[in-house]
Amino acid sequence: MAAPLEFYFDFSSPYGYIAAQRIDAIAARHGRSVDWRPMLLGAVFKVAGTQPLTQYPLKGQYSVHDFNRSAREHGIAFSMPEKFPLPTQAACRGAYWLKQILPEKAVPFMKAVYAAYFVDGQDISSPEQLAGIAAGLGIDKASFLAGIESPEIKAKLREVTEEAIQKRGVFGSPFTFADGEPFWGADRLDMLDRWLEKGGW
Repeated sequence: MAAPLEFYFDFSSPYGYIAAQRIDAIAARHGRSVDWRPMLLGAVFKVAGTQPLTQYPLKGQYSVHDFNRSAREHGIAFSMPEKFPLPTQAACRGAYWLKQILPEKAVPFMKAVYAAYFVDGQDISSPEQLAGIAAGLGIDKASFLAGIESPEIKAKLREVTEEAIQKRGVFGSPFTFADGEPFWGADRLDMLDRWLEKGGW
């Protein structure tokens, strides 16, 4: 079977959210799976000397308009959260804990976290809020809260984030690799789809 698509993203990324609603279907069309790899975009900003799109003069207002337009294009529910951006360490740790303990629950959890933020406007920086999302998937709250504080899980998140930046050249969210070929942004998913169909060019 062909190698999985490697899907890097931050839970506080609107374009990451939009891409997350499409990536599995695109992969499935080409007999691929997806390796979901949440990371910390704040670490990218420090290395690249950048900041969230919404914080740039002129570009910020346009970006919010484009988030909404991009979501409408694909029929994706979207509502710009009042608190933006939010820290996502706990959400990322929760994802990696589930990938280790209950891998079948990991992607449903990640999609539920994204929906909680970009549809319902919930505070996904709150461990208690995340534990509630996990409980909705049948995961014990206490185990979840303990899991995200595990030194091993904290180290895993640091490792993935550092590798993404230092070794893979990831500078934004979403960032998808197909057999090593990089595609940055939700607006490159259609190109990714064609790339997989044609075997590259």
